[in-house]
Amino acid sequence: MNITEILQKAVAEKASDIFIVAGLPVSLRKNGIISRLDETRLLPPDTEELISQIYSMAGNRELAIVSDGGDDDFSFAVPGLSRFRVSAYKQRSALSAVIRIITFDLPDYSELGIPDTIINMGNGSGGMILVTGPAGSGKSTTLACIIDHINKTRDKHIITLEDPLEYLHRHNRSIVSQREINVDTENYVTALRAALRQSPDVILLGEMRDYETISIAMTAAETGHMLFSTLHTIGAANTIDRIIDVFPANQQRQVAVQLSMVLSAVVSQQLLPAVDGGVVPAFEIMTVNPAIRNMIRDNKIPQIEGLLYSSSKEDMISMDSSILKLYQEGRITRETALLYATNPEMLERKL
Repeated sequence: MNITEILQKAVAEKASDIFIVAGLPVSLRKNGIISRLDETRLLPPDTEELISQIYSMAGNRELAIVSDGGDDDFSFAVPGLSRFRVSAYKQRSALSAVIRIITFDLPDYSELGIPDTIINMGNGSGGMILVTGPAGSGKSTTLACIIDHINKTRDKHIITLEDPLEYLHRHNRSIVSQREINVDTENYVTALRAALRQSPDVILLGEMRDYETISIAMTAAETGHMLFSTLHTIGAANTIDRIIDVFPANQQRQVAVQLSMVLSAVVSQQLLPAVDGGVVPAFEIMTVNPAIRNMIRDNKIPQIEGLLYSSSKEDMISMDSSILKLYQEGRITRETALLYATNPEMLERKL
């Protein structure tokens, strides 16, 4: 089986990921469950052949990047089929790869279960909006849906900085400039500094990886731009702590004050196994109001969780309230609800 047949089969089966690893058959992840495509175990020469085919499809990319360096991330498209995001790597000296499948067309956000409250965050005029959650929880898709909403409804210049590019946005009412790290620009810091000179209204920063990137991102939001980005954290309070803790101790007080002024919202999401065999998203939404600004500035961040738990507004929802609602709707089991809850004891009392 060649790589084209594998990609076609994975897309037909609506898989999210393809695993090419020596010692195992080609495997697919579908609705969170990994299954084998067939029973033919791949040997190191087999994985190298399949991965070299991928590199050929990606504009004859140099296989030496992963052969010599041990890691490589890139994306490519197959016309009429799909886009693919590849993370190639070495394990036990054999070449391996995990391929994420990204559809050409953006999905309808309502079909994915993304609330209007989150999509309408794109209607704001500035500030920093963070979408957080574990790897593979759909952060990129949520952000792509928000950007698509802005593109269709507002006359803006949108700059996306991604590593690698995932969803492709066609110019609509907005102008969309999409830049891929290591292809169109050197790194996030260089690209973000340059973006501030390119008359942006909206900036999508693929990931906030270090304090230098976070610092420039906060400055961008402070100067009136709308900035969207992601972090691998669960919960608004954890996200705020993570940002502040990235900085040296002598800067953290100043950073907390700055963050309290620029942060507009934090959305945390998880994908939970659904009763019907698929997955269903749960969202925690924190829209920053004066009370939360004071909590961030005064280092009373743990109080934010209590505020979210006691709120009944659509723009202030705790993760456990979202999970409880999914359980009440019969979309997830009791066991799943307790497994993914941030406070299982409290949720169990509510159940």
